Amino acid sequence: MSMAKRTDTRSSAPHTADSHDLIRVHGARVNNLKDVSIEIPKRRLTVFTGVSGSGKSSLVFGTIAAESQRLINETYSAFVQGFMPTLARPEVDVLDGLTTVITVDQQRLGADPRSTVGTATDANAMLRILFSRLGKPHIGSPQAFSFNVASVQASGAFKVDRGADRTKTVKRTFTRTGGMCTRCEGRGTVSDIDLTQLYDDSKSIAEGAFTIPGWKSDSFWTVRVYAESGLLDPDKPIRKFTKKEMQDFLYREPTKVKVEGVNLTYEGLIPKIQKSFLSKDKEALQPHIREFVERAVTFTTCPECDGSRLSEEARSSKINKLSIADACAMQISDLAEWVRGLDDPSVAPLLAALQRTLDSFVEIGLGYLSLDRPSGTLSGGEAQRVKMIRHLGSSLTDVTYVFDEPTIGLHPHDIQRMNDLLLRLRDKGNTVLVVEHKPQTIAIADHVVDLGPGAGTTGGAVCFEGTVEGLRAGGTVTGRHLDDRAVVKETVREPTGALEIRGATAHNLQGVDVDVPLGVLTVVTGVAGSGKSSLVHGSIPAGADVVSVDQGAIRGSRRSNPATYTGLLDPIRKAFAKANGVKPALFSPNSEGACPTCNGAGVIYTDLAMMAGVATTCEECEGKRFEASVLDYHLGGRDISEVLAMSVTEAEEFFGAGEARTPAAHKILERLADVGLGYLSLGQPLTTLSGGERQRLKLATHMAEKGGVYVLDEPTTGLHLADVEQLLGLLDRLVDSGKSVIVVEHHQAVMAHADWIIDLGPGAGHDGGRIVFEGTPADLVAARSTLTGEHLAEYVGA
Repeated sequence: MSMAKRTDTRSSAPHTADSHDLIRVHGARVNNLKDVSIEIPKRRLTVFTGVSGSGKSSLVFGTIAAESQRLINETYSAFVQGFMPTLARPEVDVLDGLTTVITVDQQRLGADPRSTVGTATDANAMLRILFSRLGKPHIGSPQAFSFNVASVQASGAFKVDRGADRTKTVKRTFTRTGGMCTRCEGRGTVSDIDLTQLYDDSKSIAEGAFTIPGWKSDSFWTVRVYAESGLLDPDKPIRKFTKKEMQDFLYREPTKVKVEGVNLTYEGLIPKIQKSFLSKDKEALQPHIREFVERAVTFTTCPECDGSRLSEEARSSKINKLSIADACAMQISDLAEWVRGLDDPSVAPLLAALQRTLDSFVEIGLGYLSLDRPSGTLSGGEAQRVKMIRHLGSSLTDVTYVFDEPTIGLHPHDIQRMNDLLLRLRDKGNTVLVVEHKPQTIAIADHVVDLGPGAGTTGGAVCFEGTVEGLRAGGTVTGRHLDDRAVVKETVREPTGALEIRGATAHNLQGVDVDVPLGVLTVVTGVAGSGKSSLVHGSIPAGADVVSVDQGAIRGSRRSNPATYTGLLDPIRKAFAKANGVKPALFSPNSEGACPTCNGAGVIYTDLAMMAGVATTCEECEGKRFEASVLDYHLGGRDISEVLAMSVTEAEEFFGAGEARTPAAHKILERLADVGLGYLSLGQPLTTLSGGERQRLKLATHMAEKGGVYVLDEPTTGLHLADVEQLLGLLDRLVDSGKSVIVVEHHQAVMAHADWIIDLGPGAGHDGGRIVFEGTPADLVAARSTLTGEHLAEYVGA
């Protein structure tokens, strides 16, 4: 009896190991954070809120996630670290109680032409094993079903040394059966090259026949290899080449040649162009090269594999009359049903794992995708949800999951599903940190951290920490706007015309006919996967004078910033040059005015080989990026580095009046402030902007264009509840200035503010693709005939 008593006493005493139930952050100063100190409870769901630019990402991603990742990387050997991204320690005094962080962000999945939804998850690998076991006829190992593996045959002899001058010659043959279609090399599309775009056949090579960007006549690696190879006559016009010369010129296999005593490789023009331009992702090319590729190359579905990427042999092996190509082309929700119908004890564990993965797709609201969908075509929100699938069935617990606005691209109907998933991850004993603006997700938080009070330099402080009820009563900007509800427009504008879309069949659209009204604010909505983007981006007739503003990455290096991207720096440089009587080039950190030590970068990057590289502020210019003498020139009492450090709001005031008055610069700054980017500093690197900020920056640059129809893709992404109101004002101003605005959007405030709503559905994938409602928001609320109608009615309290 006394023994039992003693055991009870011992078990009731808290174990020291259980006392570490907080992640403590003290003195965080990353980006705009002002010595932030907070304590985040572990194994709970914490939501970080605050206006755009208040420091949420700096705290969650730039501090907590970055330090956890860095500490994990340091556990590997120096050799392995050499192959990993190098991370510097974030600026923070104390970080305590960290656990392993898994970041699920909105970075698009790599747009490699060989990457699909199936290859980006484990689904394709499991399907390949399934077909190699059960497929009839049996054609080989799982590699025989992979469109990234080519078939190989080789044979040869080699000598085996048996010692004491005894050698034996052994003959071996090697074969590997791959599933790659030989015609398109597993890409699903074949490209035809328009030779007239590569060269002018009336000229000779010596006369500069090539019209390929970057091919200069004195370049050793390109033009001179052809001119001085000895295989071609450089002075003969190309159209007069003999059949053999033309064959050598266009198709010759790589051959070693000597040019001025240097060994170089000569290769036919077509394979050379394919390697240097076509094997790269088109979206990642520089604009002028992308333009050349679009001119010179036409992409068509491969006639041999019909776009499936697989060889005829791989497509011939079937399970229940279905080939792997058919399985990958099916909608995932249908494929899950098909797998459920398979029953073979020899592969039971594999079927169970594949079933789990496919069910996760459906559960997360991605059942409308197919496994052969190229991963580069997924939106940021879809990419984030695809990444989540890996973690849903994970056996890991006590991990910190970090999400960046997981509800982006989700209809209110789908947000509930996402909330359930976040809670499920928490209930498995994990810490879940979410950066979020949607009240629906903030409502399920165990703990809320509200940053602000403003954006940029006016943010970076913790305004509130506590429960959702506490936030409502707390009086912060987020708390005040949490229960904001837009009202449905009483009167709507009359359209001035219509954009006719007829028989649209892109992706899952089922022969849609619709008239999109012009001269008004039109919102296209519907559940994720219902066909909104297919209708707006894929079906608008060519030549409709449309300016499309999406959330794609802005191409630019870490030297690019809002001032260079919008063209704002040009009038500023000219104003400085005029006021001081010097050249404008002096006021560019990428030109003559650059600090000679850091070449105008402001920081010096030191690569420490196997250890983390570091970026240190340049001591010469103290991060100002300019040569000291340039900073002696002033405009309105400020030097150029002080101007680049200004926020858009400050700069708008500075260039609006007084000695520094520059109307051209002021106009651009007004547009940046209009789209809600008043907090951005002019010199902030573009690489640090979020998807929503990038879209609004693009919108600001496009606002000066003459385009009559603007297409916006979820412009509320990354916008705080308080900023949505400002966005609605901007959309109104655009329409009132005579433009037509079409918005793909899920935010109920934008729907309520629309003049006309086009609702697609009723479901996703093949259950969608039809128009289920056209009319005014008031009619949609009154009818409540669709999922969108239900949620909008609930939102406006009808």
